[in-house]
Amino acid sequence: MDDYVRLRELVGDHALAEELDRAIVIPSDRIPRDVVTMNSRLIYSDESTGTTREVELVYPEEADLMTGRVSVLAPVGCALLGLSAGQSIDWNLPGDKVHRLRVERVLSQPRHSGTKSAAAETP
Repeated sequence: MDDYVRLRELVGDHALAEELDRAIVIPSDRIPRDVVTMNSRLIYSDESTGTTREVELVYPEEADLMTGRVSVLAPVGCALLGLSAGQSIDWNLPGDKVHRLRVERVLSQPRHSGTKSAAAETP
């Protein structure tokens, strides 16, 4: 739940606020291994373009696109938070474009690797 509280402090009017409003917060020791949480490393695909990326979902101050560290406040980071491996979400882009993102695999998740706390959302 620590991540949930920290995320709430960050959001303001950001789209992440809507995601957190819908979140079901559960104790970090009950989060399944295949759920994208803060500091998770994952592979996702953009089904609209056929591209695949490996990223780590991080807090804004830790973001570095060159090393695949995506901020939870970035549109793609916000979209991926809380999804499970195999789940997809429609990601709205400027100009009324919609891409479909799919979590292919969660490579590591802090709760199950013994590092950092985690919070999950159930879409």
